[in-house]
Amino acid sequence: MKSSMSNAGGRKNRRGRRQDSEKMVKIIIAGGAVLLLAIGILVGSLIAKGSKKEEEELDLAKMEESIPEEEEVAVEATTEATEEEEAATEATSAEEAATDPQTAAPTETGANINIKDLVGASNVGENSKVTYGIDVSKFQGTIDWAQVAGTGIDFAMVRVGYRDSASGEIKPDTNAKFNMQEAEKNGIKVGAYFFSTAVTKEEAIEEANWVKDYIAKYSITYPVGYNCEGFEKETSRQFNLTKDDRSNIAIAFLDQIHKSGYTPIFYASKGELEADAKWNTSQIEKSYKIWMAWYNQDTSNIAKGPAYGGQCAMWQYTNQGDVAGIGKKVDVDVAYFGYDGTEKAKDTSEREVASADVEALMKFDPVDETVTAKSTTNLRDKPSQGSDSKVVETLQNGQTAQRTGTSPSGWSRVTYNGKTLYAVSSYLTTDLSAPKQQTAAQPVEDNSGLKTKFTSCNETVTAKDVVNLRTKPSVTDADSTVAASLKAGETATRTGINNDVGWSRVEYNGQTLYCVSSYLKVVE
Repeated sequence: MKSSMSNAGGRKNRRGRRQDSEKMVKIIIAGGAVLLLAIGILVGSLIAKGSKKEEEELDLAKMEESIPEEEEVAVEATTEATEEEEAATEATSAEEAATDPQTAAPTETGANINIKDLVGASNVGENSKVTYGIDVSKFQGTIDWAQVAGTGIDFAMVRVGYRDSASGEIKPDTNAKFNMQEAEKNGIKVGAYFFSTAVTKEEAIEEANWVKDYIAKYSITYPVGYNCEGFEKETSRQFNLTKDDRSNIAIAFLDQIHKSGYTPIFYASKGELEADAKWNTSQIEKSYKIWMAWYNQDTSNIAKGPAYGGQCAMWQYTNQGDVAGIGKKVDVDVAYFGYDGTEKAKDTSEREVASADVEALMKFDPVDETVTAKSTTNLRDKPSQGSDSKVVETLQNGQTAQRTGTSPSGWSRVTYNGKTLYAVSSYLTTDLSAPKQQTAAQPVEDNSGLKTKFTSCNETVTAKDVVNLRTKPSVTDADSTVAASLKAGETATRTGINNDVGWSRVEYNGQTLYCVSSYLKVVE
């Protein structure tokens, strides 16, 4: 009996402990459920807040899109300017690009933007190859494109025109068609750019439409660029425009170029682009390729792109390139894209054969007068006595030609036997009855390579403003390169002068060089 009671009590105790254990499990399960519920509520709250934030950001973006753009500011040109001044503007911008300090961390072509996703119009397939090119204008003179092709250059960006900063008139680059024609003929892919001084969106669209029509008969594979510089000069038409004005004008041009079936690209120096300094770069780079000028940087690993934090699809890394076939220094570029083929011209109708502008590096003032030779003078195909110039005709005293232009460099442009030719001005006269002069013999044509003869002198000279000092007394000879520049206040020793052709021989920094005499003055 005692044993039975004892067993019963044991069973009771074990049942109580089991009930306690089951109760504890239920409590734990209930507690866990409560904890999971709390976590669920917290997560749901966070998700709701995130969704609300996204909705608020979307609403803000919609509000910003609905804000009307400011009206364009039209600025009338109030000062005179020449294309030479525009070239100087490009040179000034080049100096800014050269001296711009390196501040950004290296990136692979910059920004978090895939340049393949930008606005493009390629029909031949854009790829991610690194390609190398040059950009040229009439200021490179007559280019031997066959030699350029032999250097391995992939592409050429050709300046096709500009808007005159004084008159507002759109003008072609006088060597543009020749450059596009010859680059294309020699297997170099072609892009183009336009130097803009537009002051309204309407003018920018006009420029883009002009470019579209001008390049229609050429195979334009690489982008078409918008180039705008010198806008902070008081002489610029764009002087009073704001950054927003200029950026909206640029975008209008780029957008119209894209609508015309070409890939747009925006050009500026690194200092103007970085941190939206002079342009709304952060806006422009999201849609359009950026072509950045930035010089004197490390190019040992150029294929990875410049050490710049923004988007850079094309990098103009020097303006001092030496390229076979080009007698002048030239801008050299690397593009972080290429093309699988060559585009066809949009207008496949027959085009005229373009010739090089032999006056590209020499300004002629128009005249209209009949002239004869003082004695005998050679009439050449180019205004140069260098090896690149050929004697086409000889004008004798008593025979006449029509002079249509004169240059401060001492050359005359004449029409003779239906040809446009060039003669040294001092060998011509408008006195048609003047007797033949026996003392006006021209320099002997020898094979020394230097045909201009100089009268010895010894005087200290300086530039009236700035003058290029060249290796030969010519601005058209391909072998005549700019070795130095003499600025006002700096001096050189003039050791020879030829008043007939207007050139001086000078000693400068231990070199014998040559310059146009009219740009010099004697230091008293």
